[in-house]
Amino acid sequence: MSHFLTLSSASRRPALRTLAFAVAGAALIALSARIQVPFWPVPMTLHTLAVMALAVGAGPRIATAAFVAYLAAGAVGLPVFSGSPERGIGLAYMVGPTGGYLAGYLAASWITGTLAQGGGTGWGRTLRQVAAMLAGLAVIYAAGLAWLAVYVPADNLIALGFAPFIAGDLVKIAVVAIGAHGVQAYLASSAAKQAGRGE
Repeated sequence: MSHFLTLSSASRRPALRTLAFAVAGAALIALSARIQVPFWPVPMTLHTLAVMALAVGAGPRIATAAFVAYLAAGAVGLPVFSGSPERGIGLAYMVGPTGGYLAGYLAASWITGTLAQGGGTGWGRTLRQVAAMLAGLAVIYAAGLAWLAVYVPADNLIALGFAPFIAGDLVKIAVVAIGAHGVQAYLASSAAKQAGRGE
């Protein structure tokens, strides 16, 4: 009996750990969506930065679970979305003009996390992560613009839903890439030092 309980407890630990990371990730996304940084041509939030950092750093499962938790918090009325509650809350916000971007972020969490996985070191690994983030960003804009087209005329679509934000999003991807490269280099250096001490 005690052996069964031990196995049951051990099997629950990964699920609990994933849940804890997902909740923490959702909180990070919610916080990043509320932060505005002065930028040209419009102020930018750190939404994309948080989503990409989670996808690259935590992998597709945790990144996607975190965004699902974020969407769930928003769906029940918590003011976690950018511009809420002024621009609406809950499901009304989610089906509004920016709802396609939310769907795109969800898909990008999985796509970027999956494409960013794999071996390699140094700048080769960083370039793969950049490519993964660009692929995720393309999905975000594709979904966002497709849904936004329901609300705005086609000739205004790029001017309203793409041009003001793409420069900021590319800067965020660069920040995540540089940060990830620095963390990976530090971890590799620490591992090498520990291995050297053991010899």
